[in-house]
Amino acid sequence: MKLGQWIGLIAIVISLYILWQIRDVLLLMFAAVVISTTLNRLAIWFQGKGVKRGGAVLLSVGIFFAVIIGFFLVVVPPFITQFQELTFRVPKGIQLFNNWLDVFKARVPAQVAPYIPNVDSLIKQAQPFVNRALGSSFAFLSGSLEALLKILLVLVLTGMFLSEPQAYRKLFVRLFPSFYRRRVDGILDKCEVSLEGWVAGAGIAMLYVGAMSMIGLLILRVPSALALAVLSGFMNLIPNLGPTISVIPAMAIALLDAPWKAAAVFVVYFVIQQTEGNFITPLIMAQKVSLLPAVTLIAQLFFLNFFGFLGLLLALPLTVVTKIWTQEVLIKDVLDEWGKKPERETEYIIVSEDCAEKLIPKRDSSVGDQD
Repeated sequence: MKLGQWIGLIAIVISLYILWQIRDVLLLMFAAVVISTTLNRLAIWFQGKGVKRGGAVLLSVGIFFAVIIGFFLVVVPPFITQFQELTFRVPKGIQLFNNWLDVFKARVPAQVAPYIPNVDSLIKQAQPFVNRALGSSFAFLSGSLEALLKILLVLVLTGMFLSEPQAYRKLFVRLFPSFYRRRVDGILDKCEVSLEGWVAGAGIAMLYVGAMSMIGLLILRVPSALALAVLSGFMNLIPNLGPTISVIPAMAIALLDAPWKAAAVFVVYFVIQQTEGNFITPLIMAQKVSLLPAVTLIAQLFFLNFFGFLGLLLALPLTVVTKIWTQEVLIKDVLDEWGKKPERETEYIIVSEDCAEKLIPKRDSSVGDQD
């Protein structure tokens, strides 16, 4: 390798090392980009109604904070009260479920009993993953100064990105070579459309799951219905893992009243998740956020391992953006063009022979004379 190539390689390694050291800040910046993209789309809608840009931005930010404040005023107080009840009810429900399994094992053939799982063993196996996820979430959402600073940083960055989105977009595009900037601008358009699709789909799906869970739990007269419904709606933001985790406390609490209620809760949650996964989400997102289930699960584990709970929460939008950049840059612009020779443009000259014009291809200067 030449000296210039070595310098370039060292510069890339140093850049990757720096990006790795500030990965938490980059993740917060990405969260701000997702929020600002959503609010910017809302502001553009207001502008289409005749509102000026400044007023449209203020309306979008006002609606955003109104939703957050309304959530904390209406949902959080009863949720905290009912969540405290969960800490007492869930262990009792799990213990009762274990006793029911022991009775069931005693009645089945001896050859089948070893294959019936034990809740305590399942909890022990899942405890490292749960502790990691919950520990990271409590660390991020706790009232500590670090968590508060992170939230403020996201809000400030959101406001900055929303005030002049085109200026920050042009700054990002200028980081690329001039011949590739138009291409990057088109890729950013696709990322913006996909993020908007994810936000709309995730928000509506979350409201659907929460509302239907609330209705089902109230019909079954399961205690702490509001807390369980909010938990199921919030956990729906985490595909695959979230719905599975949210059904466990609901079944444990229902089991305290009667075993059939636990089975009924499982059926209700299963029907809700099936309708949401097969009809609601595909109808909203269409083809904008199409990911293979295995890719989604692997991405969740990857981002959880490196970024904690916030990485798990943003795993899907991160995967969507990563997929677009990989598909457009690596596959279309690099791999699909690998080994292809650029087509030569044949130049023509006009010569006159016997008063008749003929088009004769001009000899390519790169080809030697051939006698």
